[in-house]
Amino acid sequence: MIAHLLAAACVLAGPCGDIGAKKQAVRVGGDWTRFGYDAARRNSGPSATGITVTNLHELSRQRVALDGTADSSPIYLRGVSVGGASHDLFVVTTSYGRVIAVDAETGAILWRFTPSGYGSWAGSSRITNSSPVADPSRRYVYSASPDGRIHKLEVASGHEVTADAWPAVISRDPRHEKIGPALNFSAGAVLATTGGYLGDAPPYQGHVVTIAASSGRVLSVWNSLCSDRSGVLDPRSCPESGSAIWARSGVVVEPSTGRLLVATGNGRFDGRTYWGDSVLLLSRDGRRLLRNWTPTNQRALEDGDVDLGSTAPALLGQGLAVQSGKDGILRLLALVRLNGRTARAGPLTGGEVQRLPAPGGSGVFTAPAVWRSGGRTWLFVANDSGTAAYTLRARRLRLAWRIPEGGTSPVVAGGLLYVYGEDAGFLAVYRPASGRLLARLPAGRGHWNSPIITDGRIALPDGSANDHTETGTLNIYRPHV
Repeated sequence: MIAHLLAAACVLAGPCGDIGAKKQAVRVGGDWTRFGYDAARRNSGPSATGITVTNLHELSRQRVALDGTADSSPIYLRGVSVGGASHDLFVVTTSYGRVIAVDAETGAILWRFTPSGYGSWAGSSRITNSSPVADPSRRYVYSASPDGRIHKLEVASGHEVTADAWPAVISRDPRHEKIGPALNFSAGAVLATTGGYLGDAPPYQGHVVTIAASSGRVLSVWNSLCSDRSGVLDPRSCPESGSAIWARSGVVVEPSTGRLLVATGNGRFDGRTYWGDSVLLLSRDGRRLLRNWTPTNQRALEDGDVDLGSTAPALLGQGLAVQSGKDGILRLLALVRLNGRTARAGPLTGGEVQRLPAPGGSGVFTAPAVWRSGGRTWLFVANDSGTAAYTLRARRLRLAWRIPEGGTSPVVAGGLLYVYGEDAGFLAVYRPASGRLLARLPAGRGHWNSPIITDGRIALPDGSANDHTETGTLNIYRPHV
C-alpha cells in the first residue's frame, strides 16, 4: 500500500528511483519498429500495451541520461540478442547522428554508434530530427546522420555495416540539405527524404530516396524540383531551391498498394517539373509521380512561408487522406483523384473533398493519429493551440471533441491517447473517445519528441535539437507493485 502511494506521488511530482519490487516484464504489445508504429504512419499502436487506466497511477519514471538529444521518437525491439544475451531494446537517433541502444528494463546503455566525422558538426546547426527504423529481420536498424548518410547498424552490437554501398549517401550538399523526417521501410527498401535547414537557405531540394536494405544501393530518387532528372542531385545544378520534404512522417506508405505519399513545403509549382506545396502520390518503387494535390493558393503559401508540408498525409482508409499545413486547415482528399478531376499528375489545383479548421486554426507541425475502434475511424490532431478528435462518417470528418491542451504528434495505444506537452513538460493521457484527462506524467521540455507505448513501458525522449546540445534524456515509465 505504501509503495502504491509513493509510486502515484512519483507520477504527479517528478522522478523517483525504484520503489518496492518490480513486476516481471510485461509481454503485451511487442515490437515498435518505426515512427508512427507502421509504414502507413497511423500513430496507432498495439491494442494492448500493459499500460492501462488501472496502473497509470502506479507508474514511476526513470530518467536515462543520453549523450545526445533525441528530438524524435524511439523504436523498440523485444527480446533481441545484444552481446550474447536477450534484451528488450529502445533505440534512439540523436540530433547529431549518434545512435544509442538502451535496455528497456534497466535503463542501461548497451551500445552506442557515433558516425565518422561526428566532431566536425556536433554542436553546430547541422542536425537531424529523424527516428531510426528496424529491419524486419530485427538484426539491423537504420539511422540518419547530418552528413547526408543513412547507416545500417547491427542490433547485437551497434557495429556499422560498411559492405557494398553502406552507408548510403542521399545528399551531395549536407550543409544545406537536412534529413529531418523519420525513416521508413517498405518492400525491402529503406525510405528517406530530404529538406532544408531553418531559414530555407539555398540551395537544396526535396528528394524521396529508396535504398536497398540488403546492399545500401540507392534504387531510386524522385526530386520534387527538377523532377525530370533522376539520381541524387547536386542542389546547385537545379535552378530552383526549396520544396522540402520535412514533415515528421516523411514517406507514408499506402497499405493496399505500397505506393508512397509525401507532402512538400515552400517551392515553385508548375505541374510539370516543379512540385512545391503539394501532396504527391508516387509509385511503390518511388520512380514515378502518379498524382498530385496542390492548393489553389499555392503561390500565396510559398510567398508567405506557409509550408503545406509541415505535416504529411494521414491515411484514413476508404481511399481518403487528410492533409494540413502551417495554415491550420485540414483538407480531406480522395486518393483516386487527388485533384478532384483526373487520376494524373499535372497543373490542376484544388479538388479537396472537405475543408475544416485544425485546433484553434493554428498550423500543424505534427503527425496526426488514426485510430479504428468499434467500427468507427477517429483522427486526432495536436498543435500549439490544442488537441482535437474527429470522426469519419459518410466520407466526411466531424469534430467530436476539442481541448485547449496541445502538444506534439498524438499516439493511440492500448486504448489510450497520449500527447506530449513539449512546452509545459508533461505527457498527458486521455480517453480517446471523450478527451477526458486521465493522467499527466512528468517529463522535461522538448520540441518534436513523441512517445511509444508497449510491453508495459512508455518511452519518451525530451530536449530540443535546436538547442544544439550533446545531452538529453530518455524517460521510461513503468508500473510497480
